[in-house]
Amino acid sequence: MRVLTYTGAARPEWREAAELHVGAAAEAIVRPIAATTCDLDRAILAGRTPLPPPFALGHECVAEVVEVGDGVRSVRPGTQVVVPWHIACGACGRCRRGLPASCESVTPRAMYGTPIGGDWGGLFSDLVRVPFADAMLVPLPAGVAPASVASASDNLTDAWIAVSRQLAAHPGAEVLVVGGNGSIGLYAVQAAFAAGAPSVVYVDKPPDRLELAASLGARAVSRGAELGEYLAVVDASGNPAELVRALRAVAPGGWCHSVGIYFLDAPLPLLDMYGKDITFTTGRPSVGPHIARVLALVAEGRLHPERIGATAPWDDAPEVLAARPLKPILVRPPLRNPC
Repeated sequence: MRVLTYTGAARPEWREAAELHVGAAAEAIVRPIAATTCDLDRAILAGRTPLPPPFALGHECVAEVVEVGDGVRSVRPGTQVVVPWHIACGACGRCRRGLPASCESVTPRAMYGTPIGGDWGGLFSDLVRVPFADAMLVPLPAGVAPASVASASDNLTDAWIAVSRQLAAHPGAEVLVVGGNGSIGLYAVQAAFAAGAPSVVYVDKPPDRLELAASLGARAVSRGAELGEYLAVVDASGNPAELVRALRAVAPGGWCHSVGIYFLDAPLPLLDMYGKDITFTTGRPSVGPHIARVLALVAEGRLHPERIGATAPWDDAPEVLAARPLKPILVRPPLRNPC
């Protein structure tokens, strides 16, 4: 089988690997049919991360189940599923507390698509092993196209978590999204409206992302403009200076959640944060418990992730990813009809 591999160059390459088969009762083998880049993948291919190559790429996909162990009950061959980016048993104390991204049963930070926490393979691969199938795999609702929710593994659900929690604390608040990292800020715009925000302000630099945010219903503002104050703020910039601007834009008693990954420590305006009594959160998103809700929102027509990204043939992945478009979705037909 083939594994799309980051080698240190901007263009990844297909490499051959041994075929996979179920090796334990709780396992499943899945075949990705719609896989896309997380914003982290774009940074990896641009050489902006400290992750040493080579390693298998990809941690966002919808797949079809091709083989299951004797102990698997929730899926069977032919089931189309979202594969969460994090590896999680579903039974340890942290998983039961809703923190599968910090599962106690595997190496800390275990995930697909990077060498962090061990080698679990990548979701741009012909086949992928899922060690805890019942705990991890989330079946697609009828009528939901795999390509539309390929990012439910991470970015799409991360955006929903970031915004829905803030709006639960501040119902009806206007939301500020400080973009810059890629697709996740645009997903946050959609998620904010789905979670009940009356209006969303989106800040970014590239005209194409500003135009797309405006088409999603946001008031698009160029980077550097005065921002005002907001009770709900999402930092999706990945930029320390923009993170500071996001924090300074939080209204007294408000909340800023950062979905960006900062590989180096960043200075924070702590005195200003203290003076306004604000909440700041960040962290690896435990998306597993929230994926079903996101899929339901898509099925209900309240989220339209298909408006962000474009499909391309599976075999063209090296060339497509090397160009680093906003959200490429690599697709191939399933082997059987979904069940």
